[in-house]
Amino acid sequence: MSTPTVETPQAGPEDQPDTTPPPVGRNLMDIPVVARILRSRWYPGIVRVPIAAVFGLVAYQLLMGPDAAHDNAGTALMWVLWWPLLPIVFVLLGRFWCAVCPFGWLSDQVQRLVGANQPVPAFLKKYGIWIIDASFLAITWADHVWGIVESPWGSGVLLLILTTAVIISGALFQRRTFCRYLCFLGGLSANYARTGMVELRADSDICATCTSRAACYNGTDKVAGCPMFTFARTMDTNANCNLCANCIKACPNDAIQVRLRKPTSELWFIRSPRIEESFLAMAIMGIVIVQNVTMLEMWSDVLAWLQRTTGVTSYPVIFTIAFAIAVSLPVGLLAGAAKLASAHNLESTKLNFARFGYALIPLDVAAHIAHNLFHLLAEGGSVLTTVAALVGIEAGDGDPALASNGTIQVLQFALLALGIAGSLYAASRITRRRYRTAARRRTTYAPMAALVLLLGAVNVWLFLLPMAHRM
Repeated sequence: MSTPTVETPQAGPEDQPDTTPPPVGRNLMDIPVVARILRSRWYPGIVRVPIAAVFGLVAYQLLMGPDAAHDNAGTALMWVLWWPLLPIVFVLLGRFWCAVCPFGWLSDQVQRLVGANQPVPAFLKKYGIWIIDASFLAITWADHVWGIVESPWGSGVLLLILTTAVIISGALFQRRTFCRYLCFLGGLSANYARTGMVELRADSDICATCTSRAACYNGTDKVAGCPMFTFARTMDTNANCNLCANCIKACPNDAIQVRLRKPTSELWFIRSPRIEESFLAMAIMGIVIVQNVTMLEMWSDVLAWLQRTTGVTSYPVIFTIAFAIAVSLPVGLLAGAAKLASAHNLESTKLNFARFGYALIPLDVAAHIAHNLFHLLAEGGSVLTTVAALVGIEAGDGDPALASNGTIQVLQFALLALGIAGSLYAASRITRRRYRTAARRRTTYAPMAALVLLLGAVNVWLFLLPMAHRM
C-alpha cells in the first residue's frame, strides 16, 4: 500500500519577508554644477567662513553684549534663529551642518598645529554615544536650573566649555574625535540625519576594482581623509557622514554618489541597531515634552501647587524630579512596548528596544521642530531688532512675533501629523523586513503603533495649551 503524500502549505504573500534593497535615488553628481561645487577646493570652506564670522559675533555678544537676553543679538541669533533651524537642516541635508561647523574647523587647525594624533581610545569608541546621551541631558537640565538660554553670559560660558573640549580633543586625538564621539550636537544630528533627504554612498561595483588603497578614507597628498572615520565603500547610514566631500575629491574613480532619497527611508534598513541610539531618541522625546511643559503659562501654577503639596521650595529639586520623570517616561514606554513585542516575535526586549527606537525618530524630529517653531515664529522678530541695534538702527520694541499663534499651531499640528505617520510607517516597514509571518508582524507592530499614537497625542495636547515666551 502506498504512503499518502502530505503537501506542505505554501506561504502566502503576507508571509514573505520584505527583502528589497534600499532604493537608489537620483545621483546629484550627474548635475554639473553640483559636481563642480563638491569637487571644488573652496567647498565647504566658502560656506564655513561666513558661518564662523557670525559665530564670532555671537560669542562676542554673549560675553560682552547686553545682559538682558531680549536685548542681546547673540542670544537671539543662537537660540531664536540657529537652534530652531538646525533640525530642519538635518532633515533636508543630513549632517551637513557638521561640515561647516566652526568647531570642526577649530579642531582641524589645533590638530594641524599641535596635534598628537593619537588613535581614538577604545573607551570612546564603545561608550561615546552614552557620553553624548549624558551630556545632552546634562546641558538641558542645566539650562532650566541655571537659565542658560535666558542668560547671555550663561550661553557664552557654554560655548567656551565646548571650545575648550574641542581644543583638547584636537590636540590629543586623530581627525574629528570630538565631533564623532563626544559632541552632544553630533549625537543629535546623527539620529536626525537618518531621516535626511540626501545621502552619500559609494558605487560598490566600481569600488570592487579600486586599487587606490582606500583613498576615500585615508585621503591623498592633497585631500584629507574622512574626518568622521567613515569608509564610504561600506557606509549604509547618514549618521556619521557630514557631506564634507573629502571622499569625493580623493576618489580616483568617481565612485562616490550624492543621492536624493525619501525622508526616513534609512530607518527600516538598519542592520545593526544600537540600544544607545534608540535611548537617545526616546530621551530627546522626553526633553521636548519637558521643554513644552516648562513653557506653558500654567507651569508657574503647577510649581506653586507642588511647593504647597510637598513642602519643597527648591526649584532645582522640583525640576530635577520633573525632568527625570519626563525623560524616563518615553524610555520606559518603549521598554514596555518592546517587552510586549518580545513575547511574540522571539527576540529579546533589549533587541526590540534597540530596533524600534529608530521608528520613533520621525515623531522625535517633528516634535522637536514643532517646539522650536514657536521660538522661531513667535520670537523671531527679536533677531531683526537686536541685530539692527548693532549697527545703530532703532527697530522699536514691538511684537516680536512673525506669525500669529493660530498659524503657529496649524504648522505644529501639521508637523506632528507627519511625524506620527512617519513613525507608524517606519515601524510597519521594520516589522515587514524583520519578521516572516503576518501574525508575528501584527503582534510586534501593535504595541509599537500604540506607543507612537500615545506619544503623538501627548505632544498634540501640549501644543494645544498656551505657551509663554522664554526670551
